[in-house]
Amino acid sequence: MKIVSLLLLFPIGVVAMPGWAAAPYPTRPIRIVVTYVPGGNTDVAARLVAPHLTENLGQTVIIDNRGGAGGVVGTEIVARAVPDGYTLLFGTSAGLSINPQLQPKLPYNVERDFAPISLVVINPQLMVAPPGLPANTVGDFLKLARAQPGKINYASVGVGSPNHLAMELLKTMTGIDIVHIPYKGSAPAVIDLMAGNVSVFFSSVPVMVQHVRSGKLKALAVGSATRSPAAPEVPTVAESGVPGFEYTVWYGLLAPSGTPRAIVARLNEAVVKSLRLPQLDQLLRAQGSEPRPSSPGETVKFMKAEHARWSRVVTATGLAGKVNP
Repeated sequence: MKIVSLLLLFPIGVVAMPGWAAAPYPTRPIRIVVTYVPGGNTDVAARLVAPHLTENLGQTVIIDNRGGAGGVVGTEIVARAVPDGYTLLFGTSAGLSINPQLQPKLPYNVERDFAPISLVVINPQLMVAPPGLPANTVGDFLKLARAQPGKINYASVGVGSPNHLAMELLKTMTGIDIVHIPYKGSAPAVIDLMAGNVSVFFSSVPVMVQHVRSGKLKALAVGSATRSPAAPEVPTVAESGVPGFEYTVWYGLLAPSGTPRAIVARLNEAVVKSLRLPQLDQLLRAQGSEPRPSSPGETVKFMKAEHARWSRVVTATGLAGKVNP
């Protein structure tokens, strides 16, 4: 993906329709589209935040689950919505940073079609292995992989998924030769991992920590730049011998491009205020999420860096244009 200048990357607002600037906002319920089905990590985070947005905005905030095509269906809905602040996107790293790299013919263009409001949370991911794997650290794992090129494998939830690309990033940074085993979802991947049929897997910290503490899996490292408060005893991949490695899943709130700046600013104020509430902070951290309130400009900068990161990985893997929505 071509990375354009910061000002062009995500136009936060264009000329507003007559009357919008003078109209009070909001005057009716606000819909937040979540691009996955109910019950998953994305949906849980959105539903934890929504009541506090309702309180801070003075209007009901409704979660609308529109799953399908790895997040493409729901993302397109918001891209085509009227830019009036009443239809928003609970966007994900997969839908906004990875899918555009893999699928050049998406029915939306992230740079053109969205106005970022704020990041919401960062979700660190845990690199886990079965107890029988003769490696207890990332360093051990790299030595094992180098001693047996092409024989060690890793699981993902599908070709082009974030945890697939995370391991490809590790391969690119270390030069190891390991084999990708894609699964249709996390549950079958974890079952095979526990059975020792695959060697490593990246997944969300809270779920994987439960398996680690039960002795069914062991933690090698966390993918984030800093250790996770949910598992502070687990080192990062970067401090385990791969400096510069970083893999997290993130969620952010976005509006359709063209949404008036005043409305974007009002929404940003509500998000930031909500995420700084101690009770919401505690609830999100209990789910393994780290609240990350940010300004629209900071969100643009963050997303630009994510685009660049995953563009390099997708280019290295040769997956661009080969993953169907």
